[in-house]
Amino acid sequence: MAAEEVARIRNIAIVGQGGVGKTLLADALVLAAGSATRLGRSDDGTSLFDIEPEEVRRKTSITTAIHHVPWRKHEITILDTPGYAAFLAETRAALTAASGAVFVLSPHGEVKVELERVWSWCRALGIPSIAYMTRLDREETDLDEALAPVARVVDAKVIPIAIPIGSTTGLEGYVDLVAMRSMTAASDFAAPQSGAIASGSQAAVAAHRDRLLEAVAEVDDALLEHYLESGELAEDEIRRGLRLGVLAGKLLPVLVGTPARGIGVHAVLDAAVDLLGSPADLPEMEAVDAKSGQPVARPADPGAPFAALVFKTVNDPFAGKLSLFRVVSGRASSDSTVLNASRGAKERLGQLLRLEGKKQAPIGVAMAGEICAVAKLKDTASGDTLADEKAPVLLPKLPTFEAVMSFAAQPKSKADEEKATQSLQKMMEEDLALHIERDPESREIIVSGSGQLHIEVVVERLKRKYGVEVELKAPKVPYRETIKGRAEAQGKLKKQSGGRGQFADTWIKLEPLPRGAGFEFVDEIVGGAIPRQYIPAVEKGIREAMPRGILTGSPVVDFKVTLFDGSYHDVDSSEMAFKIAASLGFKDALAKARPVLLEPIMLLEVTVPDECMGDVIGDLNARRGRVLGVDPKPPHQVIRAEVPMAEVLKYAPDLRSMTSGRGDFHMAFAHYDEVPAHLSDKVIKEVRAERGIAAAGE
Repeated sequence: MAAEEVARIRNIAIVGQGGVGKTLLADALVLAAGSATRLGRSDDGTSLFDIEPEEVRRKTSITTAIHHVPWRKHEITILDTPGYAAFLAETRAALTAASGAVFVLSPHGEVKVELERVWSWCRALGIPSIAYMTRLDREETDLDEALAPVARVVDAKVIPIAIPIGSTTGLEGYVDLVAMRSMTAASDFAAPQSGAIASGSQAAVAAHRDRLLEAVAEVDDALLEHYLESGELAEDEIRRGLRLGVLAGKLLPVLVGTPARGIGVHAVLDAAVDLLGSPADLPEMEAVDAKSGQPVARPADPGAPFAALVFKTVNDPFAGKLSLFRVVSGRASSDSTVLNASRGAKERLGQLLRLEGKKQAPIGVAMAGEICAVAKLKDTASGDTLADEKAPVLLPKLPTFEAVMSFAAQPKSKADEEKATQSLQKMMEEDLALHIERDPESREIIVSGSGQLHIEVVVERLKRKYGVEVELKAPKVPYRETIKGRAEAQGKLKKQSGGRGQFADTWIKLEPLPRGAGFEFVDEIVGGAIPRQYIPAVEKGIREAMPRGILTGSPVVDFKVTLFDGSYHDVDSSEMAFKIAASLGFKDALAKARPVLLEPIMLLEVTVPDECMGDVIGDLNARRGRVLGVDPKPPHQVIRAEVPMAEVLKYAPDLRSMTSGRGDFHMAFAHYDEVPAHLSDKVIKEVRAERGIAAAGE
């Protein structure tokens, strides 16, 4: 492929909210392009894009799947992306490889936060987009009414370039508003044939045509001048204006149809060629020179130095690791050596592969703009940059995703504990929304992700791919203990049973510090009551006792210890003795200083539709939350609140239920605060029982 042929590449991401039929459209595009002999369907497990067994079983996309098709002497790579919030990290990564996007829209007219988020990503990445209103054979649909909610949330003019002929089971085809012809087919998936527009629909067609002409004319001054003079635009002028508007992000043209019958599917392929950009039409990718640190740009030019971004990793216990990358500039060749500029390590590229759904086809060279894969790179992970050793650059890394829900994963077999940790770490390489850590207090394996469904899928994969079964439990809340009063106590150790004994005597004073101040140790020993060499042992004894308080066994924080008196023995005193004595005195003083339990408070930012705001605020109040403010973000409201962690461990499904899936939230640790007095005893009993700690006096 010569340099000028980069213009023939189209990498189109099929995007939108969950449940609207994106995968069915992707399968229909492959069939319409002649790269399949039958229509694949998720419903019967035959889709070319449902790669993972979990996807086949759940009949929903979990990962991005890729298939290549030729169309009108262009090479189109289709990226079918997930639409449910739990798996949008996959979609965001796939967009870094896309040069265009097709938004699949629901005829119900509802818009969920997933569509808004993907639209904002496309805008930030400069990805031109079109839309396809699907499933028009299922129910009566008013096109304008269905598109109105979309128009309220995207910052481009939503303009139909086709309208349906017929409706529900009587859907026959569509009117092409650009060519002003009816497009119908003799049978499902047959190429549509052009015909005259029926006289009964000409009024509706004329109204939509006028809106199309106005929208196109506003894109370009020359077009606007011609339109104002003549009141009309030629077909080639409309197509030129549509392309300009799409590439500039000013227009979102909408096609219509139903993928199950192939209606409007050929038009999507045509629009991908005519309206969506090639990699060369996108802005040059900004990068950083790996040697000098200076900003540089990498154009989609096969003659430029090689640079590629790894946007997806697939780990298989038997086949090994497969790295998917988009060649940003230059060219990649099979059996060549490149530099992983992100890690400073050389990598050997073996056989390059083109992805064809569940299959792979070997290729020798991948040019700028193309998407390909390679197996068994040793040191490469998602987000890494592969580059020419002589001109290394660092491309923008993939974004990280906050976890919105966490579970403790308990292996069913004790022997699988280490294997579970190692396997989950491997899964993190291919799942950007998955976070794994070992809780330093509880020693639990904490699995965090973008929702309960996400984590359940992780557990299923863990069993299928690595043979490790785990049970999910709510993670232990990391409580803390502190004091509200002052106290003095003696810590004394005296053991003499023949031979050298152990003796240490300490007097300490315990005082509270402001929240978040930590621990402070003050030495006020005078007159040599305790020799200087033993003072550090006193502090060490207290520090070693701090991690286990007397209420729930939680770490003790925000207090000051003053060592003000004591005594020693010339022979029997030692550092160990003073360390033990100090810990005894600390526990005694702690019990006298009005100990209280602290709980972590989280800062929540909840984005909800206007009509759901009252319900969500009421729910936050019921969770002991404190609303800090509400900021308008039409047609949504952003609620800022502080809520105890214990009350929001499973907030994601509750918010989804309250907002019909249109709500979204981000959560971060804010500070620790005292558990309210009326709940303290109950919480302490529950935590002690959970941790197997006996109550005082037992």
